[in-house]
Amino acid sequence: MLQTILIFIIMLIVLVLTHEFGHFITAKLCKVKVEEFGIGFPPRIWGIKKGETVYSINAIPMGGFTKLAGEEDPSEPGSLASKSIPARILVLSAGSLLNILLPVLLFMISFMIPHDVTLEKVMIKDVAAGSPAQAAGIEAGDRILKINDQIVKNRSVLSYQIQLHLGEQVSMVVQKPDLTEQTIVVRPRWNPPQGEGATGVILESANAAIVTESMPFWEALPNGFIHCWEILVLFRNEVISWFVRSTAPQLAGPVAIAQLTGQVVKAGISPLLEFTALISINLGVFNLFPFPALDGGRLIFVFLELVRRGKKISPQKEGLVHTIGFIALMALILVITYFDVTRLIMGESLLP
Repeated sequence: MLQTILIFIIMLIVLVLTHEFGHFITAKLCKVKVEEFGIGFPPRIWGIKKGETVYSINAIPMGGFTKLAGEEDPSEPGSLASKSIPARILVLSAGSLLNILLPVLLFMISFMIPHDVTLEKVMIKDVAAGSPAQAAGIEAGDRILKINDQIVKNRSVLSYQIQLHLGEQVSMVVQKPDLTEQTIVVRPRWNPPQGEGATGVILESANAAIVTESMPFWEALPNGFIHCWEILVLFRNEVISWFVRSTAPQLAGPVAIAQLTGQVVKAGISPLLEFTALISINLGVFNLFPFPALDGGRLIFVFLELVRRGKKISPQKEGLVHTIGFIALMALILVITYFDVTRLIMGESLLP
């Protein structure tokens, strides 16, 4: 438990400081006054002032913050609100941008570290009537060799590629029971009947074995970029599915993420790096949501100013909106945490 808490806190500090460093460095480049750059949250334990900025270490080890002068008030010298629209867009979005770029490095390191991979024959156990798989000619007993020119090492690779291309055509190389091979085109569904899955197949495996794999740097680097982009596509697909399937998003608070961190730690360093990368991407995208108090909410006011041809919303009104948004956000986090703790006490799984 102590190890889990420590790793979770370190992970959180790294991700939040990465986000805040994006704001910090772009604010400095745009001549915005940075009043304080803090590790953790107040009360302050230690601080030193260099130039106009206080660099501090604080008592609550749950991330960090960048305090900018005049985020809503353009009358304050060196304030963010007094800068040009492009400068404000850069400063406000830079944190999320770094959170989305950090996973490239994390994925790259993860791929380079030797890690266990399951190798298995992926077989079709059953095909649903009227499904895309049946229409394409896939039958029980077939073996899936490739999907979109990628070798299907295990069931996870196949499922990953299908979820990545929902609503699109995917090309599969299928080996029939007589050992002949066919190239088949399937279009995974956004909203399949319950229990069928996107293509309508039930999978089984044969001859499973665990092997250790790693990539050299020159392969890991481009694959880091590719995998980061694919995760963003999966995130987009998940958001679309909320509307297509009329399902609610699965929300997890700090308690659930901490518990899941403990489970991932047991799997090794490589899975932990990939998990951290996923949390970083989620943090970056979440902060761009157009909700008051988040970076995306502040960007909305900048875009409104652009639409209004330079006419600003009054600092008092904008500040009030962000204050209400912050209170609502904290209330939501408390509610999610309450349910996470309740499920934890009752011994239930925090995540599906």
